Amino acid sequence: MAVSILWDLALMENEIYQSVNKLASGKHFTIGNDLVFVPDFNNSLNDLFIKKVYTAGEVKYCEQFADSLLRYASTWAAKEAVYKALKQVDDMTLGWKKIEIIRKKTAGEPEVILHDHPKNYKISLTISHDGDYAWAIALIDADI
Repeated sequence: MAVSILWDLALMENEIYQSVNKLASGKHFTIGNDLVFVPDFNNSLNDLFIKKVYTAGEVKYCEQFADSLLRYASTWAAKEAVYKALKQVDDMTLGWKKIEIIRKKTAGEPEVILHDHPKNYKISLTISHDGDYAWAIALIDADI
């Protein structure tokens, strides 16, 4: 009986492995993530940093909230996550304002715009925050 169960498990594992390979074949995905400790980030957030890193649209978005610090931190985490994912597939120099995080509605789904970039990557982005932390993950379908 134990041999039969082990055999079944081995077959299932093989089927899962083949399914994953089939799904991933021919695709090139990259993932970037970033975690921001908001109290430490607060020490870096000043007018010069905001001017160098954030677009006018991002500043407008962050400033509409009573706790703008949290929005700046989560947007920074998102930019970092996108940057880290991009660097795995593209060695083009990209300034922080060239990566723009937008939301079509307040607290809506984040989207990424790469300004002045020749490639049109499909980028999926998620941002989360809880307590003293903001976190973002970017997934890029680099198969363009």
